[in-house]
Amino acid sequence: MATNHVAPPLFERISAKNTLHRVLILVVLFFFISLIGYRLFSLAVLRRGGLPWLVALFCESCFCFVWICSTSTKWNAVDYITFPDRLLHSVPELPPVDLFVTTADAVLEPPIITVNTVLSLLALDYPVEKLACYVSDDGCSPLTFYSLLEASKFAKLWVPFCKKYGVQVRAPFRYFSDQSLTSGDDSSQFRQEWQKMKEEYERLCQKIQNTTQKGLDLTGEFADFTNTERKNHPSIIKVIWENVEAGERGVPHLVYISREKRPKYFHQYKAGAMNVLSRVSGMMTNGHFILNVDCDMFSNNPQVVLHAMCLLLGSKNERDCGFVQFPQKFYDGLKDDPFGNQLIVLQYFFSRGATEIQGPLYAGTGCFHRRKVIYGLSPNESQIYGKTLIDEKLKKGFGKSLRFCETVASILSGSRYKVDSFPGLSSTVAAAIHVASCSYEYNSSWGKEVGWMYGSTTEDVLTGLKIHSKGWRSIYLDTNPAAFLGSTPTELCYAILPAYCIISNSSFLPKVEDPAILIPIALFISYNVTSMWEFNHVGQTARAWWNNEKMRKTTSTSSWFFGFLAVILKLLGVSQIVFEITPKDQLEVFEGKKSDAGRFTFDESSIFIPNTTIVFLNLTSLAIFLLRLAQQQKHNVDGAGLGEVLYSILAVLYLSPFLKGLFGKGKYGIPRSIMCKSVILTLLFVLFCMLNIFNF
Repeated sequence: MATNHVAPPLFERISAKNTLHRVLILVVLFFFISLIGYRLFSLAVLRRGGLPWLVALFCESCFCFVWICSTSTKWNAVDYITFPDRLLHSVPELPPVDLFVTTADAVLEPPIITVNTVLSLLALDYPVEKLACYVSDDGCSPLTFYSLLEASKFAKLWVPFCKKYGVQVRAPFRYFSDQSLTSGDDSSQFRQEWQKMKEEYERLCQKIQNTTQKGLDLTGEFADFTNTERKNHPSIIKVIWENVEAGERGVPHLVYISREKRPKYFHQYKAGAMNVLSRVSGMMTNGHFILNVDCDMFSNNPQVVLHAMCLLLGSKNERDCGFVQFPQKFYDGLKDDPFGNQLIVLQYFFSRGATEIQGPLYAGTGCFHRRKVIYGLSPNESQIYGKTLIDEKLKKGFGKSLRFCETVASILSGSRYKVDSFPGLSSTVAAAIHVASCSYEYNSSWGKEVGWMYGSTTEDVLTGLKIHSKGWRSIYLDTNPAAFLGSTPTELCYAILPAYCIISNSSFLPKVEDPAILIPIALFISYNVTSMWEFNHVGQTARAWWNNEKMRKTTSTSSWFFGFLAVILKLLGVSQIVFEITPKDQLEVFEGKKSDAGRFTFDESSIFIPNTTIVFLNLTSLAIFLLRLAQQQKHNVDGAGLGEVLYSILAVLYLSPFLKGLFGKGKYGIPRSIMCKSVILTLLFVLFCMLNIFNF
C-alpha cells in the first residue's frame, strides 16, 4: 500500500518559557499600582503634597502607562527556527528577489561602506538569475556610481571565490580584517587565491580613495552627472552589470538609481526613494519579494534569503507572514555598550514578544517584503484581486505608465514565481527613468495607499503600521550567525523635580520614618532587578545595563524632548521637520580600534542644553542642601528629605557623561556656549523655586 509523502515543515514556531520574567513583571506592576494609589490617597484624603506631588503623580502615571504598553509585548515570546536545507526539496522553483540598498550622502556615508554591503548581497547563496541589486543614491554622487562600477569588476572575482570556498562573511572589509573568518581550507591554492583577492580588494579601496581626493572627470559614463545638484537633477539610471550567466560564476544584476529631484517637488525623504526603487525594479525584474537594507548593513549570513523564504513560502496562510524582520546587530560593538545603541535587549524581548501579537514593527532595514503587500494588497484581496483588475483603477493607484501597470497586475494577480520575460535591463532604462521622475506620483496613491508611506521623515514606522492595519502579520527571525550587521555611530519633569523640591524646601516623597517610603523603594529595586535580569538573560554585563540606563535617561531628556517640540512646531505650522543623515565612519580595515572609543563627544548643538542644565540644577540643589545643613537651619517637616537628595544624586549619576564633559577638553568637553546657556536656565529655575509660588 502506497504512503503519501508529507514534506517536512520549512520552519518551527516555539513558544519561549518565561515564568520568572512574568513574576518579575507582576511584582513591578504591583508596586506601580501601590505608588499611584498612595499618591491619590495622599492628595485626595490627606490633603498633602501640593504641586510637587501632583507633578510626581503625573510623571509616575505616564511612566506606568508607557511601561505597561511596552511590557505587555514581552508577556508571550516566540522563536522561529528555519530549515533552509529543506527549501530546495519542498519548493519546485525559488522566487525572484529584488535587493534594495539606500544611501543618501557620499560624505556622511562613504562609498566604500555601500560597496561592501552590495558585494555581500551579490554573493548570497541564491540562484544568481533570481537576484537583482538596486542601489538608490539620493545624493546623486558620481563618486558613488564610480565606486559601484569598480565594485562590479571586483565582484566577478569575489562572488565565485566566496561560493567556491564557502566563505561565511562576504563583506570583504570584514573578511580580510579578521583572520578567524577565513576558510578552513589550508591548501596552497586557497592561500594563493586568498592573497590575490585581498590585493584586489586593497586595490579597489585605493582607487576609491584616490578618486575621492582627486575628483572625477565627468565625461563618458559620468557625463550624466554634469551640472547636477543634490536637490536639482534629472533621473539617472545606470545598468552597471546585467547578468547573463547562471551558476556559481554568475553575478546578479546591479543597477544604480538616482531619482529625479526638483526644488518645486517635495522628495518625501527615504520613503520617496524606496517607492522609486519599487517602480524601477518593477519595470526591470519585478521580483515577487523585496529585501531592503541600509548602505551600512551588510549581509553576515549568506543563506539569509533562504531563511526568509522558509517563512514566506512555508506559511500555510500568507496573512501570517506579510514581511520578515531580522534584528539590527552591529559589528565591533564597544564593550559594555557605553552609548546604549546596540539594542540587544530591546530587540530580544520586544520583537520576540510582538510576534505573538501581530508581529514586530518594520525597522526600515534588514526586512523581506512581499511586493504585493508593498503595493497595498490586503490579505482578504490576495486571492481575488487579480480577477477584477481594471486598467483605469491601476493607473489611478500606480501612475500612468502602462508597462508598469502591467507588471503590477502580474504581481497582484497572484501569478506563480516566474521571472517575467523582459527584453533586457538596458532596453527598459528609458521607461524606468519615466517612473523615477518626481512628477510621476501626481494624482496617484503612492505614499498614501501604495508603497512606502509618506508623512514622516522615516519611512519604517508608518509603512509597518499601514501593513499591520490591513491585517497582515509579521515575523521576527534571528538566525545564527546574524543575518545582517551594521555600524553604530560612535523623562524631563521627573529629572528636575528633586532639584525643585530641595531648592524650594518641599518634598515629593514620603519621609524616611513614614512606612509609605517602602513603596517607591520597592518599586525602584524591583524595576531595576527586572531590567538587570533581562540584560543578564541575553548575556550582557551589569555595566552594559548601567550604560543603557544612562543612555535611556539621556535620550529621554534630550532627543525625545526635541522630537516632541519639533512635532508641536510642525502642527502649529511654525517649522518643518528635517531629516538628518547619521554619519558613518570610514572603514579602516587594517587598523586597530581607536583608543578613545566609548568616550562622549560634544559640539555646540542645542540638543546638549537640557541635560547640561539638569546636571547644573541637581548640583546646585545638592549644594543648597549642604549649605542648609551647615547653617543648621530649622527643619521643615514638609521640606526636602533624604529621598529627594538621593534622587538628585541619582539624576547626576545617570547624566555622568555630561558631568565629565564639564571638565573635558576639546571635543570631549561641553562647549562654553552650551554651558553659558545652561547656567542662565539654571539661575532662572532657582529663582522660580525660591519664589515658591506654587507650593501650597
